[in-house]
Amino acid sequence: MFQNDDQFSMDRRSALQNIGLALLSAGVFQGASRAGNVFAAEEIPAFDDSRLGELKDLNGYFPFMPSESPEAWEERAEYVRRQIKVAAGVWPEPENTKINATVHGKVDRDDYTVEKVFFESSPGLFVTGNLYRPKGKQGPFPMVLSPHGHFAEGRFYDSGEQRVKADIKAGAEKYEIGGRYPLQARCVQLARMGCMVFHYDMLGYADGFCLSYDLIHRFSKQRPEMSSEKNWGLFSAQSELRLINALGLQTLNSIRTLDWVSSLSEVDPQRIGITGASGGGTQTFILAAIDNRITAVFPAVMVSTAMQGGCTCENATYLRVDTGNIEFAALVAPRPLGMTAANDWTKEIETKGLPELKQHFKMMGVPENVVGKYYPFPHNYNYVSRAMMYEFFNQHFKLGIKTPIIEADFEPLTREELSVWNKKYPGPPSDEQSEIKILHTLARNNAKQIQGLTPHDQKSLAEYRRVVGGAFEVLVGRPLPAADDLEAEQISEEEKQGFRQYSTLIKNKRYGEATPALFLLPDQWNQKVVIWLDDKGKAGLLKQDGSLTAPIQRLVDAGTAVAGLDVLYQGDFNQKQPAPTEMPVVKNPREFAGYTLGYNHPVFSKQIHDILNVLSFAKHHESNPQSISLAGFGFSGVRAAAACAHSPELISRLAVDTGGFRFAEITNIRDLRLWPGAVKYGDVTGLLSLCEPAALWLAGSSATVPKLVQASYNSAGLLNKVEMFHESANRENAAVDWLLKG
Repeated sequence: MFQNDDQFSMDRRSALQNIGLALLSAGVFQGASRAGNVFAAEEIPAFDDSRLGELKDLNGYFPFMPSESPEAWEERAEYVRRQIKVAAGVWPEPENTKINATVHGKVDRDDYTVEKVFFESSPGLFVTGNLYRPKGKQGPFPMVLSPHGHFAEGRFYDSGEQRVKADIKAGAEKYEIGGRYPLQARCVQLARMGCMVFHYDMLGYADGFCLSYDLIHRFSKQRPEMSSEKNWGLFSAQSELRLINALGLQTLNSIRTLDWVSSLSEVDPQRIGITGASGGGTQTFILAAIDNRITAVFPAVMVSTAMQGGCTCENATYLRVDTGNIEFAALVAPRPLGMTAANDWTKEIETKGLPELKQHFKMMGVPENVVGKYYPFPHNYNYVSRAMMYEFFNQHFKLGIKTPIIEADFEPLTREELSVWNKKYPGPPSDEQSEIKILHTLARNNAKQIQGLTPHDQKSLAEYRRVVGGAFEVLVGRPLPAADDLEAEQISEEEKQGFRQYSTLIKNKRYGEATPALFLLPDQWNQKVVIWLDDKGKAGLLKQDGSLTAPIQRLVDAGTAVAGLDVLYQGDFNQKQPAPTEMPVVKNPREFAGYTLGYNHPVFSKQIHDILNVLSFAKHHESNPQSISLAGFGFSGVRAAAACAHSPELISRLAVDTGGFRFAEITNIRDLRLWPGAVKYGDVTGLLSLCEPAALWLAGSSATVPKLVQASYNSAGLLNKVEMFHESANRENAAVDWLLKG
């Protein structure tokens, strides 16, 4: 394909098959109703596309493949860190503004003190906890952050007399006080070893009730009254569109906690560690993965190739798509990493995960900096695990404590001594109105931060592309396919008047996907290609009788090759079974998008993958087309904008009619068009602003160039390449007029 008629050999069919012509396809079949399908219904072969199979969930298998070199790893690591930050809603990073912490209520013990601390990480969103300081020692001190995990009542946890007796009998605990109050025990022991410790709440636990426990950790049903465009709360479509989620709010709290402790003069910034178990283990490796100020990391009973974290606070859209907790732990390297495992999902760590991490740390030149150990106890952070953690920080913070390190008894703090709230500091409200206020204020501040990136010259444009373009890279979820990843299966070839029509499946071997496509090659090809996206799929190129529509006929008559395709759930994808009417989800009954989209691409992203498959096939075809343009109409115009924003250097001209659609209008969490994060990063206008240097024809929008698009193109010196169309004339024909100018 992509050859002029006089370049064709006599055995054209064999030649096309040999070169895998496949750039395009989708044959026409008997009967007007079959127009545009590659296969008649009774002839469809096994449609081998991984996206039509079972969705992955948090109980899947998440192995880690170490990189071959530090350089290769750094490229991968940059992307995974960015993926975590985008998923957690902290891309771009929150500004490190001064924190006005309230520190009060000091309790004096013989060799350490404990103070109550609270501050706002964002207006209305509080960090609450206790600050332990060693006495009789000279600073600066190492600091250990200590998120508690899913222990009942969090910082206030008391296992009770009966439980601690059973634990001591089983060998899980050694002493009654430490075993009954294990969260306090680890803080006290670290303080006695010469460390400062900040033991802070998960949201919804203990004093962290600005957002309730039932909301953050037990959410299960969508709330229609909290799901409108204006009145939305956590876990709604609107919060997903802004990437505001429970994991992200806790990550924001952890980042701001790190900002605060780093500002304390008595803290040694070269020795800041973090340790937590279970959900606190998730908080531990998430913060350590994205913030290099953490210098030693010890997550307990969480890092695994198996279950990745069951709570809503441990999951977020995009978080573990094509990655997982072992790779998150690998992001700690070359900093020291210690882990414990138990009789739970982590029990195979010594044979699955740890060997790869050891290989990884060795490749990074620090084989001594990773250690992991399985202990045959139920899910825990018991004395045995704590003892390993004390040795870990003793070694890497060079504390000089003689080993073995033995916990000593202590006087546990009462709930009153622990709680940061009292009559003087009564604590924040915890209801739906305060939830809305917290989330909407955060959303406005995030929007202001993105707006501050609006480009005004080449330098600011580069930064805008790094941040906003980098975010959309994560939303799409993969790079342009390499040439070797693609192959074509030609289904048919038909001679037409003045052109040839080819039906092809473009297969992405790396991901096990197949994109049905239709290619129209003029007899006198001008070396130009237009990929035409329609809400009816490739059938949109054809009339019911199989002849070309008027706009497509004009392009072919002008010598331009045209490609049409079915994105996922269009055309041939639906011949064996109808397209879903709402977003497919995993079997988890709780109505939280992150349980599905934390492990699988959104439908919209998968549809962009189909477009990228065709774009890459065109780019890498041996006939080397002179230019590739992209046109899309209706919601397919939005898909076209997303594909161009992803790979603008491939597109010569982009003709888009968005039909006025904006992602911000979506309020149903199961809407097939839901693309989490789209609103945060500028919605459709944000996509269009990333399309330079492609020439842009835009309809379905305002009469004037959108300000963000104008700023982007003007910064690139390309504003003259933007043309607005707002007349009532046939927009597809008007788009063809413009495309033929290029």
